Amino acid sequence: MKQILLPLLIMLLGATAATAQTTQKLTASKINEYGLIYTLPNTVIDLTIEAEKTVKQPGEFFRYAKKYLGIDPITQPSTTFTLKSVIATPRGVTDQDERYLVQFKSGSAPFIMLNDADFPLAINTEQIPEAAAPALPVAQEPRPTILQTPYAAQAVTAEMLQSPSSAKRAELAAARIYELRQNRNDIISGTADQMPSDGQAMKLALDNLAAQEEALTAMFIGTTQTSTQVRTYTVTPADTDSRTIPARLSATDGLVDADNLAGDPIYLDLRITQRGTLPENEKGETKRFPKGGLAYRIPGQAQLTATFAGNAILSTTIDIAQYGVVFGLDPNLFTDKKAPAYAIFNPITGALTELGTLQ
Repeated sequence: MKQILLPLLIMLLGATAATAQTTQKLTASKINEYGLIYTLPNTVIDLTIEAEKTVKQPGEFFRYAKKYLGIDPITQPSTTFTLKSVIATPRGVTDQDERYLVQFKSGSAPFIMLNDADFPLAINTEQIPEAAAPALPVAQEPRPTILQTPYAAQAVTAEMLQSPSSAKRAELAAARIYELRQNRNDIISGTADQMPSDGQAMKLALDNLAAQEEALTAMFIGTTQTSTQVRTYTVTPADTDSRTIPARLSATDGLVDADNLAGDPIYLDLRITQRGTLPENEKGETKRFPKGGLAYRIPGQAQLTATFAGNAILSTTIDIAQYGVVFGLDPNLFTDKKAPAYAIFNPITGALTELGTLQ
C-alpha cells in the first residue's frame, strides 16, 4: 500500500449503495476521515481462439460416384481441425503493490466509483461510459447432415431397400437422381402432369425435390460436417519483448494445452512499442507526484501478433498498464467549491481518460 491506509472497516462504513451490481460508490465523509481507498490494475490478455472441426464421411455408394455421376467422392473418413480466428481482449487484474488512499479536505463530499475489483472508474460522476463488449466467437455444434434428415428416407425407394446388391442400389439411386431432376424441370417449365396449385405449393415441391436429390447425391459423394471449438487462454505480459505459446492446435484433437506436443504451436509475440513516461512542465522538467495525489497510470503499449504455421492470424496494439508509470492528480481539484473537477478512468489500465469540471 503506497500511502497510510485507514482500516478497511472504516472504508466499508463509508460506502453508499452500489449504482450497479458490479459498481460501488464510496463517498468521502467524516466517518472515514475523508479518505477513499482503491487499487490500480495490471493488464492481462485473454486470448480467445476459435478452431473449426471438419468431419468427412464417405457415402454408401462412393465407389460408383465417378461411374454414375461423374464426380470425385470422399473415399476415407477423416477429422481435421483448422485455426479460424484469434481475438485478444485486455483485462484488468489487481495489482496489490498499487493500493492507495486518497485524502480529501474535511467538510467536502467527493465520491469515487469503483468496480468489483476496486479499480477506479470515476471521481465525482456516475456517468461512466459503458465499455463495449468484445464480439467473441461462440462454439457451434455440428448441424445434421442431409443424410440425418427425413429427406434421406423419402429419397430411398422400396426397390432400393429390397436389393441385396450395393451395385444395384447405386444404379437405382442414380436413376432416382435423374428422375428427381426431370420432375423439377417439368414443374419449372409447367409441363408436369400434376402442377402445384400456387406459388407457395410450387416452392415447397421444388425444395422437397432438391433436398431428396441432395440426400441421394450424398450417398455417392459423402458428407462434410463442420463445427467450431472456442477456448480462452490468459496471457500475462512479460517485462520485455517475448514470444509465448498459449496453446497448440492438433489436426485431430483440436485445441490443446501448450505442453501437449500432439499439437502445433500457436505463437503470441509481444513487442513493447511504447513505455509510459511522467509528464513534463513548460520547461521540459519531469513533474513530481502531487502531495497526497489521486494516483492513476500512464500506460505503455505493445504490439501483439499471433501466428500459426507461419501465418499471422492476429496483429493488434494494446495498452498495457505495467509498461507505464504512476502519476497523480491534486485531490484539491475535486473539492473546489466553485468548480469541482470530475475524472473518468480506464479500469483495464488505470489510465485517466477524461478530466473536467462539473457544471
